[in-house]
Amino acid sequence: MPDSNAASIQGSDRVMPGSSVQDATSSNADCTADPPSGIAPSRRIDTAGQPVSLAVDSGAADPAAADAGAAPLDPARPALPDPAISGEEIELKLLVVPEQLADFNNAPIVVAHARNKGTRKHLTSVYYDTPRRQLWKNGFTLRVRQSGSRFVQTVKSQQSDDPLKRGEWEASVTSLAPDTALAAALLPEELRAAVTDSPLEPVFTADVHRHARLLDLPNATLEVAFDSGVIKAGAHSETVSEIELELKSGNPATIYEAALRLAEHGPVRPSIRSKSARGFDLAASVAPGAEKPQKLHLDPAVSLDEAFAVILRGSFHHLLQALPAAEDGRDPEGVHQMRVALRRLRAALHLMRPLGASATLESLETDARWLAQNLSTARDLDVFLTETLPEIAEACPTVAGFDTLQSLAERQRALAYRKLRIAVADRRCAAFVLGLGALIATRGWRNDVSPDELGRLAGPALDFAGHVLAERHQTVLKRGRRFKKLPAERRHRVRLALKKLRYSIDFLLPLYGASKPARKYARTLADLQEQLGYYNDMAVTAGVIADLGTTSTDAAIAAAAITGWHAHARAGVEQPLREAWRAFAKAPTPWGSEEA
Repeated sequence: MPDSNAASIQGSDRVMPGSSVQDATSSNADCTADPPSGIAPSRRIDTAGQPVSLAVDSGAADPAAADAGAAPLDPARPALPDPAISGEEIELKLLVVPEQLADFNNAPIVVAHARNKGTRKHLTSVYYDTPRRQLWKNGFTLRVRQSGSRFVQTVKSQQSDDPLKRGEWEASVTSLAPDTALAAALLPEELRAAVTDSPLEPVFTADVHRHARLLDLPNATLEVAFDSGVIKAGAHSETVSEIELELKSGNPATIYEAALRLAEHGPVRPSIRSKSARGFDLAASVAPGAEKPQKLHLDPAVSLDEAFAVILRGSFHHLLQALPAAEDGRDPEGVHQMRVALRRLRAALHLMRPLGASATLESLETDARWLAQNLSTARDLDVFLTETLPEIAEACPTVAGFDTLQSLAERQRALAYRKLRIAVADRRCAAFVLGLGALIATRGWRNDVSPDELGRLAGPALDFAGHVLAERHQTVLKRGRRFKKLPAERRHRVRLALKKLRYSIDFLLPLYGASKPARKYARTLADLQEQLGYYNDMAVTAGVIADLGTTSTDAAIAAAAITGWHAHARAGVEQPLREAWRAFAKAPTPWGSEEA
C-alpha cells in the first residue's frame, strides 16, 4: 500500500541539527544616531532494484502538472531517479481533534461509499538519514515500516509544484534496519555517495494505528485512512490524529470534494505537512519552517488558462506550507509568510476579474481577506517586539520603560495568536482552503465566463499581461502625480496601488523573460515599494503603541521615545523616497511604451 508519510514541501530549506537560527537585528550606538533609511500508487521494486509490477492508473495522472508554463524544479536540487521506476502519490491530510477522529467513520460520505469496514493495522515506522541530514536537506526521506511481519522500505521525494503530489519508491526488506544499497539505487546520483559513505542513523519513529477504507466515488476511488498515534524523537513526542485522503484511481479533484464533505461532518484543518516533516522538526527542536513563495517561470507562449493555473497553484502551495508555522507561533516568519500568501492569493483572484463577474472567485477573495484580518494584529506585534522595540531600546539605553512596554506587547501578542488559532480552526477556514484547492484542480474559473472569454483563456497570456500591467502601471503614476507635495494619506493610496502592481508583476513579468528592461523595471518598483513601506511601518507602530494603553509613566516615556525616533526617521527617508519615485516614473516598461 502506498505510504502516507510524504516528504515535506521544500525540505532543503529546513533547519537541521547543527544548523543555527539567526535573528537579524539592527541597532544604533545611541539615541542620537540617525535611524536606518531603509498523485498515483507507487511502483513496487524488488531487492535488486528492478521493477516488479506497474500499478499506476492512467486516470490518476494530473496532466496540468506537465503543461507548458509549469514552474520548473530548482536546478540546484538533485534530479529525480529514473522515471522508468518512479511512482507518485496524491494525498491530502485533515487534522482532527483526537477525541473526534473515530466519529468521522460515520460521516455520510464514508457510510455511503465505503466498500467495506476496511482494514486495521499497527504501523511502526523508523526514519533514517545521514548524520548531516543530507537526504532531508535535498527533499528526500528514507523510511522502513513494519506492519505485522512485513517490512517495507520507502524513499520519498517532493519535486512537484502540486502540493498534493509526491514521488514514492517502495521495496520489501527483511527488518526495520535499512538496506543501504537498495536505498542508494533509488536516489539521484548526487546523493548516492552520501548514503553509502556515511552510516545511516534513526532520526525518529512514528507509531500509528491506522483504520483504512476504500471509497468508491463517481469520479475516483480514494483511500481514507484514520491515523492515531505518536511521533517520538528522543525525549520529545507529538500526537498524531489525522485523516489521510489518497487517490487510488480517477480524478485528483475528487480529493478536495471528499474533504469538503468530511469538513461538513466535523471540524478539520487541511494540511500537507507530512509525518516526516513533523518528525524531523521534532528531532531538531525547531518550529515548522515558513518559506518564501517560489518564483514563477512562465513560457511566453503559455495560454492564459494555464498561466492562471500556475499562478494560483503556486500561491495555494505557499499558503498550505505557511499554515503550520503560523499556527505554531514560535517563528514570526510563519504569520508573515501566511499573510503574504493570502495577499498573493487575493491579488491572483483579483487578476482574473477582467474575465467577468464570478461569485465563486468573489467568495474566495472575501474569505482570504477575513483570514488575513485575523492575522494582522499578530504580525504587527511580532514586528514591534522583534524589530522595532529592540532596535530603539538598544539605541536609547538611558530611557526607562522599554521593559514595561515589552511586557504589555507580549500580553497583547498572546491574545492575537489566540485569535489567529481560533480563525485557523474555524470551519470557514477549512472550507476556504479546500474550496480553493478544488477550484484549481478543476479550473473552476472557466465555469462563470462567457464563450468569448473562454476563447480568451485559450489565447496567449502575454496579450492579457500587457493590458493588465499597463493599466496598473498607469494607476500608480496617476495617483503619484506631484508626488513631492502629496500628503501622507495620498501617499498611502499610492502604496496600495503599487502593491497591486507589484503582485501583478510577480505573476506576469516572467512572461517577458530576463530582459534588461524587465529586470530594471522590477528593481525600481521594489525600491519604491520599500521606501513607501517605511512610512507604513511607522504608522503601524503608532497604532500598536496606541492599542497597548501605555498608562504607566515609564511605559509612556518609552512610547514617546519610539514616537520621537520615528519622527526623526521620517525626515531621513524623504529624499530617498523622492529619488525612488523619480526612478520608477522614468523606468521603461517591459511591455512597450505603446501599451503604457
